[in-house]
Amino acid sequence: MQKYVIYRRVSTKEQGRSGLGLEAQDRDISLFLEGFSAEPYDVLATFTDVLSGGDGDRPELASALEMCRRSGATLLVSKLDRLSRKVSAIAVLMEDKRVSFRVAQMPYADNFQLHIYAALAEQERQFISARTKAALAEAKARGTKLGGLRDKTMKRNIAVQANAAARAEKVAGIVLPLREAGKPLREIADHLNSAGVQTARGGQWEASQVKRILERLSRTHH
Repeated sequence: MQKYVIYRRVSTKEQGRSGLGLEAQDRDISLFLEGFSAEPYDVLATFTDVLSGGDGDRPELASALEMCRRSGATLLVSKLDRLSRKVSAIAVLMEDKRVSFRVAQMPYADNFQLHIYAALAEQERQFISARTKAALAEAKARGTKLGGLRDKTMKRNIAVQANAAARAEKVAGIVLPLREAGKPLREIADHLNSAGVQTARGGQWEASQVKRILERLSRTHH
């Protein structure tokens, strides 16, 4: 019988945001167990860390890992970043021969693929952070007055734009060649979905979303 120990992690800030709370993690884990797990299976326990910041000290993860080592169960998480946002921490877990883990949103990924994904995600976060800082510096250089509520709003808007630009670049290698080959938006969306690429909110691609991505790429690639 396949045994699992479920681990969930959420920050106090994320819990109030759609797609990142505990309910979303439970949904993904249930989908994995119902559609992708070996049968029969048994969930031994569920551990949850609620943190005020980033990785930090995670006592419930330590308890979950210890149970996995004792029982031979597999640690199951909804997304890879629920374990850690640091590729170094993911690598340490992979080197622990007494612990195996599965990621619900990537049900067929092996350890090598998960390691690569963690490294790419870390690079993306670093790039977005650098781009946001550069955009703020450019705004100040243009003489934009920053301060108070307007400052916060501007920073938030710049961050949103930087995130959108980074996501567009991430799929550019798929959507641009297909569009140049004359493929319709609907077919490009189907290719993204077939490749397992999710939208920013973790959903399926639609033609309208592909159109917005192409419009954004046209502004940055020309």
